[in-house]
Amino acid sequence: MDNQELNSVWKTMSHLLRSHPWHGIPIGEEAPQIVNTYIETVPTDTVKYEIDKKSGFLKVDRPQKYSNICPTLYGFIPQTYCGRRIAEFCQEHTKRPEVVGDDDPLDICVLTEKTISHGDIMVRAIPIGGFRMIDRGQADDKIIAVMHGDGLYSQWQSIDDCPTAFIDRLRHYFLTYKDLPDSTDPICEITHTYNQKEALEIIKRSRDDYKEEFSDLSDMMGG
Repeated sequence: MDNQELNSVWKTMSHLLRSHPWHGIPIGEEAPQIVNTYIETVPTDTVKYEIDKKSGFLKVDRPQKYSNICPTLYGFIPQTYCGRRIAEFCQEHTKRPEVVGDDDPLDICVLTEKTISHGDIMVRAIPIGGFRMIDRGQADDKIIAVMHGDGLYSQWQSIDDCPTAFIDRLRHYFLTYKDLPDSTDPICEITHTYNQKEALEIIKRSRDDYKEEFSDLSDMMGG
C-alpha cells in the first residue's frame, strides 16, 4: 500500500472511530495562543483520572487519598510531547543538566468560572503562564490557561492577573499531590512561575518534540 492509499484509509477510519485524544485531536489552528485541550480531571473528582496512552481511554490513575484536589480543570495539550527540547529549556533555566523530558504530552490547567461535572472533554484555552516543575528529575511543566470565552477568567491575559492566593493554592497541589503523609522528601519541586511568553515558547517546543517523536504518525495524519 503506497502513502496515498494509506492516507485515504486513515481519513476514512477517522470518520468511523473515536479519535485518540493525544494523537487524533489537532492542537488548533491558532496555537500556541489558543490551544485545544483534553480534560482528564475536574475539581469534583474523588479519583485522579489519566489517559491510557495506548488505547486513548481514561483510566483511574489513583484515588485522591487525601483532601488535596486540583482546583482547576486538568489535562493535556494534544499533539505535544515533552522530550529533548523541553528538557533543554528546563536545563537552561535551572542550570541542572541532568533533567530529562517526561515523555508525556504537555500538561495544562484550565481556569473557568463554570462548573464542569466530568472529564473526557475538549476545551479551547488561552495560555497565560505556567509552573516549571521537576518530578524526580523529569521536566513536567504545568501550563496555566483560561477557558476561551469564559465570562470571568478570559479577562486575565497574564498569570500576574491571577490572585496570588489562587496561584499559591495551585502550586501547593502540585507540590504535594504525590507525597505520602509520612514522607520527608518531596517528590516534586517548582523552580519558577513563568509568564505567557515563556508558556507559548514551551508549547512550541513540545510541538516540535512531538513532530520528531511521532513523525511517522504525523505523516499518516497529514500533520
